[in-house]
Amino acid sequence: MIDEALRVFKELDSKDFRILTGIETGMKHFEWVPIDELNKYTRLPFEKLEYRLKKLVRNKLVVRTTQPYEGYQIYFEGYDVLALNAFVKRKSISAIGDEVGVGKESVIYEAILPPELAIGEPVPVVIKFHREGRTSFKQIKRVREHLGEREHFSWIYAARLAAQREYGIMAALYPKVSIPKPFDHNRHAIVMELAKGSLLSKTKLLDPEWYLDEILKQVKITYSLGIIHADLSEYNIFASEEGVQLIDWPQYITPEHPHADEILERDVSNVLTHFYRKYGIKRELEETIREIKSQAPRNAGDKKEGEENRVGGNAEEWELEEEPEEKIFEEDILQEEGFGAENFEAEEFEVEEIEAEEFEAEEFEAEEIEAEKFEAEEIEIKKIETGKTEAEKTEEDTEKET
Repeated sequence: MIDEALRVFKELDSKDFRILTGIETGMKHFEWVPIDELNKYTRLPFEKLEYRLKKLVRNKLVVRTTQPYEGYQIYFEGYDVLALNAFVKRKSISAIGDEVGVGKESVIYEAILPPELAIGEPVPVVIKFHREGRTSFKQIKRVREHLGEREHFSWIYAARLAAQREYGIMAALYPKVSIPKPFDHNRHAIVMELAKGSLLSKTKLLDPEWYLDEILKQVKITYSLGIIHADLSEYNIFASEEGVQLIDWPQYITPEHPHADEILERDVSNVLTHFYRKYGIKRELEETIREIKSQAPRNAGDKKEGEENRVGGNAEEWELEEEPEEKIFEEDILQEEGFGAENFEAEEFEVEEIEAEEFEAEEFEAEEIEAEKFEAEEIEIKKIETGKTEAEKTEEDTEKET
């Protein structure tokens, strides 16, 4: 769980992050990244590399195998740590709090966005960590349009691509469509505005007719911009006194999709069914669909519209170009070269759930230094005790026998 990543976050330094990044990079080419490859990437002596890898394994950030060779994979918790490190360095978050939501393919934590000005108030946000790939890759490929026909991909690639896709469409739709404001994205995680109100599935509405109209209005606006949510239901809609917000966008499609009509009908049917079952409000599905489609999706001719009055022109422009897997991590890695825990200590990063761990983290760092010194001394002692090489010993023994 991410709690493990939060617990050890402050114990990590730049070398640890470089090792994690090396494993992340190596997983483009290896199912298990060989220690020799990590040695080349990190340029750390084998003794120190092995010591730090043991610590990362102990903290459940990476996993080790010895068959058919010694190799390493990164855990979701290790990937969480890399994303958190990037957000802290970018000042996208200054603190992280409790878990506020969890699903099969994501987990959401509350956090704080530091104010732009010193006199400003911190902004409450959430971090959504995508978890695509946690279960069955084949099952995910069947239901995830953005994975295409790829026969080989890692869970890292699946989770990162889902987050990238969701962040891209949210940035394109906001603020035309009522959705939480997206602030930042790194790897498999998105920092976004805290959704207003509560989930529709858990809310008793005083004026359900008005809220139903508001939801259908947002669906219509979204469709007019050339986008279909593709996973809309009472579990992906927040309701508040101010209105509604639609969440969870990684599965969106465009009207050009071969099953667009069926998927739009399913979205609208889910909403209408909820309001009928809970409030007895009945709307005709076909008539509602016709109303949503009454304003045709934008096309290339709409690009001449003023920049400030449009979300992004042609809907096809918003479709993310699917990066080849071998390039999927380059942007994140290049941005983070030369950075590490030393840099974000100065940011006063406060993880609320691990405040009690801070003293232990400092103590651990001291123990780590002592352990490294001890290992170095032990190596020197062995050299002194050994003294001469085996060849020299053999030569001396031969002379004595003679």
